[in-house]
Amino acid sequence: MKKTILAGLGLVLGLTSFAAAETVTIYSGRGEALIAPLIKQFEAETGITAEVRYGGTSELATLLLEEGANSPADVFWAQDAGALGALSPAFADLPAEVNETVLDAFRSDANKWVATSGRTRVLVYSTERVEEGDLPQSIADLTDEKYKGRVAWAPTNGGFQAFVTAFRLTEGDEAVKAWLEAMIANEAKVYRNNGTQIDAIANGEVDFGLINNYYLGRYTARDAEFPVRQTTFAAGDIGNLVLVAGAGIVEASDNKENARKFIDFLLSPAAQQFITLQGYEYPVRTGIIPHATLEPLEAVNEISPKVDTNALGDLEATLNLLREVGLL
Repeated sequence: MKKTILAGLGLVLGLTSFAAAETVTIYSGRGEALIAPLIKQFEAETGITAEVRYGGTSELATLLLEEGANSPADVFWAQDAGALGALSPAFADLPAEVNETVLDAFRSDANKWVATSGRTRVLVYSTERVEEGDLPQSIADLTDEKYKGRVAWAPTNGGFQAFVTAFRLTEGDEAVKAWLEAMIANEAKVYRNNGTQIDAIANGEVDFGLINNYYLGRYTARDAEFPVRQTTFAAGDIGNLVLVAGAGIVEASDNKENARKFIDFLLSPAAQQFITLQGYEYPVRTGIIPHATLEPLEAVNEISPKVDTNALGDLEATLNLLREVGLL
């Protein structure tokens, strides 16, 4: 009788252990409104329960580093490449084949993380108060007197911080500091994120904003007459930077198999199609139909500056610079 009870208890414990293993914990800098349906689809397809902690990418990156080997996270899904580069030491090596399906423009050859979508930095502007001749040709032009008090930016936003990091890599810290200080002197207005910049332009608070490309499509999809449009700078300008969102498997995770399944799911045709159609971002693999509002990737590559995405990991120096000029 005792053996039967023990055997039954062992079976129960075994089932409990198996059930506990069929989870994956994700730290997500991607917004819940966009990715929650994708998470549900992953759960439906795999039977794995995803436990998701949402937050700002920088906030979650700091948390992951503080937690170290005790972090419960299995996957870190970042909004920008700067955080991915900064966290590379905390990521497990990915098998080379994970990145083999990724387009060259978005690929991380270091195999510490993988891009899940691409995006570009753009300039948004008011169609009611800005004439074509008023559009700047360079990020540097925005420090001109004619743009005083008319430009929005979001210094706490991950995309902006990745842009500043790339700017530092190409032009040097002193040049970037000078630009930041000139923008402050020219009364650039601080907003919380990309969306609030678009709202501010529509409301007449400012005339221009510096954002990622995929936000405006969500507004114009609801209202074709929405009074904001977006454009790019002259070819090669750092304001046309190509960025990625991406994910890595946390080295401290003891659940790397399910973490890998989640990474593979994000690169699947179905997930990639969802990301571009619902998120207005670039798919990172071939065979996916990009959203009709996106500029062809070939055209984007022609005007974007040549910056190694893998080199955007010096986020702390960027944050220090932003603190030094009073933006954080």
